[in-house]
Parts: sequence; structure tokens; C-alpha cells
Amino acid sequence: MAKVKTSFFCQNCGTQYSKWQGQCNACREWNTIVEEVIQKEEKQSWKPATPGDKRAAKPLRINEIDAGAEVRMDTTDGELNRVLGGGLVPGSLTLLGGEPGIGKSTLLLQISLKLPYRTLYVSGEESQKQIKMRAERITSAAENCFILTETKTQNIFKQIEAIDPEVVIIDSIQTLHTDYIESSPGSISQIRETTAELIKFAKETNVPVILIGHITKDGSIAGPKILEHMVDTVLQFEGDRNHVYRILRSLKNRFGSTAELGIYEMLGSGLREVVNPSEILISHKEEELSGTAIATTMEGMRPLMIEIQALVSTAVYGTPQRSTTGYNAKRLNMILAVLEKRAGFRLGAKDVFLNITGGINVDDPAIDLAVVAAILSSNEDIPVDKGYCFAGEIGLSGEVRPVNRVEQRILEAEKLGFSTIFVSKYNKISLKNTGIEIKMVARIEDVAGHLFG
Repeated sequence: MAKVKTSFFCQNCGTQYSKWQGQCNACREWNTIVEEVIQKEEKQSWKPATPGDKRAAKPLRINEIDAGAEVRMDTTDGELNRVLGGGLVPGSLTLLGGEPGIGKSTLLLQISLKLPYRTLYVSGEESQKQIKMRAERITSAAENCFILTETKTQNIFKQIEAIDPEVVIIDSIQTLHTDYIESSPGSISQIRETTAELIKFAKETNVPVILIGHITKDGSIAGPKILEHMVDTVLQFEGDRNHVYRILRSLKNRFGSTAELGIYEMLGSGLREVVNPSEILISHKEEELSGTAIATTMEGMRPLMIEIQALVSTAVYGTPQRSTTGYNAKRLNMILAVLEKRAGFRLGAKDVFLNITGGINVDDPAIDLAVVAAILSSNEDIPVDKGYCFAGEIGLSGEVRPVNRVEQRILEAEKLGFSTIFVSKYNKISLKNTGIEIKMVARIEDVAGHLFG
């Protein structure tokens, strides 16, 4: 056995130090540096290839590299396939993070039960009976799913050799530990070492591995930041406990776009894919109410219709309040300043509250025009026609600026039965014979004239 070596790691950011100190120089946190054993035994956790199997890599000219289409494994889940860029890539490592209780384990168990591939679901947090109870709620037939409750990587790899799975799911990486690191599960060195072992396994066997990761109180994935650099894809599963809807985002993807979005509805029988997200983002009401407007936004390649709600009232306490939910508060202040300076609306002494329904956050500037319409509608107490929708960015001089992929937005609005869409006069639109009226506006005053004139 080699001599035991120790080092000091920051439990917040993973920075390594040769001796203890009170404050981390990297993240400036206090009392987060602890001593951990880093000396490993001279052993291999995953059996190496036999001599002669692996040849030393040699450089190739870029035009000599075979760029054939990569084969992807269908997860049978349309939303997950979209976010991953078309499905699981063989040999890839995917990390899924999210709040406790948001549905990470449910999502991956549901997928593992439906996969047409032999799947090993490894849980370090629940017993086999607990997983079986949850599986019975989701589906009754699952022939290809094997459940293993284990936390030691050496034992996990022995079972992998016996079962020879085509997909491996680990719930969660923070519960795993290896014999070659003498520190507790969830520590910086254990997370780094167990992830490295899984990466080695995935790359040598071409088996995709999906990891569940815990997150810290500030929303970042627990463990060293290098964990996110090591894996191929980082997914974030988010939502509000007060809403039944969950959103799957890609924060990093070596095999696809990071702009795609998947939406699920949490039910007693598991997570349901929401194929038409506009059904959950637009509230259904009988009468027309002031202060609401419909915006068209893009999440990746998918157009969405979202409802903007605004409330404008006289400031009772002297200093006007500005409050937003799902929208950038600084951008709201900018739009209010433009309305005051360029369009002559006196909103400086009024409270303004803005909300995007459905519990989602949107940073697309194309919803600016709908924000303006909702604010003016509430201020004038005149409802916006429920057949109207908006797609335009507001500039500091009060002009309505063009937005990208406007034709996709128009077609989505037409598909959902809207009668009129307001877009910038400077957008170039080649659509003809559409069933929706396209109103081209250049300034905020033009919009106000159409809505309330």
C-alpha cells in the first residue's frame, strides 16, 4: 500500500490547497476547506483492455476524419430526445440536476422502464421495494429494466459485467464511493474519482451513462465545478412546487443545442410530455380582462405562446413599486422609461406588477411588445382583444424592432387560432395567403392607436 497522502479542498468550489486556511481564495467562502485523503491504491476499478487492443492515438488531417452521422439511441421520450439533440449518444455521460422532490428520479425511472434497451438503474438512495412501488404507479410492463441498490463503484462494475447493460442510470453521483479514496461519499474527491471511473467505463464500452446530481442552496450542482466539465451533457430539471409543470433545460451539450426546452406535467402516474406547451401557458377565461396580452416566444426551435399579465395602480406609499415574476426587472424599468419619455404615458407615480403565467422564466426580447400592450391595457383599463398577439422588441427611442424567426411565430399564432399578430414594420416577411392578419407597426404609439384608438 502506498503512503497515504492528503490535501485540502474547498467544499464549495473544489479548489485544492497544500495546507489549511480559513478563507478560500477562489470563491471567498469562509471555513469551507477540509482535509481529504487523495492517495489511491495501485488498482483499476474498471478492467482495462487487454494489451494490443488499444493503439496509441495519432494525429489526422481534419479532412481525413470520418464525419459520418452519429447513431443515437431513442429514449422513447420526445421531450428528452429534443433537449438531448435527438437521443442518447453511445458512450456519453449525461448529468441531470434539480431541486429535491422535483421529479429527477421519477423522470429517469420512467424512461428506464420504457427503454427498448437493457437498462441498469442503480440507486444509492432508495431500496428496491421503494423503487418497485414507484414503478407500479408509472407502468406495469418493464422487461428490460434491472434495479440495483448499491453505492460502491467496485460492486456496481461487477454487476455491470454480469448484466452487460446497454444504458446505465446512477441515482445519484453524490451517494457513490470508491475504495481507493478514503473520504466519505459526497466529498469533492469521491465525486471526482467516481465520475472519472464512470467516464472511463462509458468511453471504453460505448455505453451511455446518466447521472443524477444534487444541487446546493444557490441552485448550482453540488460538488466540484469540474464535474460539469467532465460530463458531455448537463441537464437542469426545474419547476415550482406550486405548479404541476416541470421544465427540462440543457445547460451544456456537446452533441446538440443548449437552447431547446422540454415541458412535462407532473401527474400521479408519472410525468406526462406536454406536446403543445401553449395549452398550459395561456389561461382559459370566459370574459375579457384588462392587463393581459399574448406574446410569441422561441425556445430553441420551438415557438411558444405565453400570457403576460400586468397590473398598474396608483402608488399608495409614495415610492412606486416595480415587481416581476418570470421577467427581467431591469428590462421592465427600461420599458416603463421608454413609455414615459417617448410615448407620453405617465407611469412614474404608479405601481407596476408583471407576471408571466405558467411559472416559466423568459428572456426573449420579442415579448417586449406584449409587455407594453399588457401595461397600457391595465393603465387604461381596456382589455386587449383576445384574438391579438405580439412579437416585437422595444428600442430606447420607442421603435418596434424586428425579431428573429418571425415567420415561425406567425405560423404558430395562426395554428392556435389568433386573428391578428403585431410585428415590427422592419421585419421581412415572405408568407402569403395566411389566415392571420399581420399588422406592421413602427413605434409604440402605432400599437397604442390600434389597441385603444
